[in-house]
Amino acid sequence: MSDSPSSSPESAPEAGSASSSRPPRGIKSYVLRAGRMTVAQSRGLEEVWPRLGLSVADGRQLLETVFGRQAPCVVEIGFGMGQSLVEQAAANPETDFIGIEVHAPGVGKLLDEADKRGLTNLRVYREDALEVLGKCLPESSLTGLQLFFPDPWPKKKHHKRRIVQPAFVELVRTRLAPGGYLHMATDWEAYAEHMVEVMEAAPGYRNTASAESAPYVPRPEFRPLTKFESRGEKLGHGVWDLIYAREDG
Repeated sequence: MSDSPSSSPESAPEAGSASSSRPPRGIKSYVLRAGRMTVAQSRGLEEVWPRLGLSVADGRQLLETVFGRQAPCVVEIGFGMGQSLVEQAAANPETDFIGIEVHAPGVGKLLDEADKRGLTNLRVYREDALEVLGKCLPESSLTGLQLFFPDPWPKKKHHKRRIVQPAFVELVRTRLAPGGYLHMATDWEAYAEHMVEVMEAAPGYRNTASAESAPYVPRPEFRPLTKFESRGEKLGHGVWDLIYAREDG
């Protein structure tokens, strides 16, 4: 999650990881931005990364080895400055969390905060999310995957950059355990409608929304309210949450 439109990564997954409807090679759903690093952010990258950082170069991971235990595991793509992810990890010590973010200040901030809170159930990739999903995370291993406030790429000519595409949601499905969930949230109604269109056409998913609220769900209590979202609420901006569960075996 990010205090500005998020930076959820997208590029072509490895062969065999997703359907043939993958986006053209080289298309990304994020733009790397330069930014100054605070002392705390630099500390996170320099001192905490060796303990909590993960790399695509390490290859396929066994989650019980990464965390030293068997536990439910939730991945968040594009966590921005990490506020939501740190809060969730702190509130749910029985669950393991993996964050994926490409921007150094956010990664450094998350690592610094996780270290100060003494969190042991959180790991971080500073990598392209599809590379991580395709090359590092085992099939049927995740309890959930979170995609909060990804960049909506509102201009029609940029829609191909949106991370929520058929190939992406199929790749996510293969990494979810049966019954695992894909939770998306956006404050752009047009992007929410796009998400619904993609998800309703995707095999192996079930919308968890009730008949009263479908296709959306009320914000779950486990998704922390960020400063970005709070400001939007005060301005009358809407937020749309969608939760789809993997229903096939």
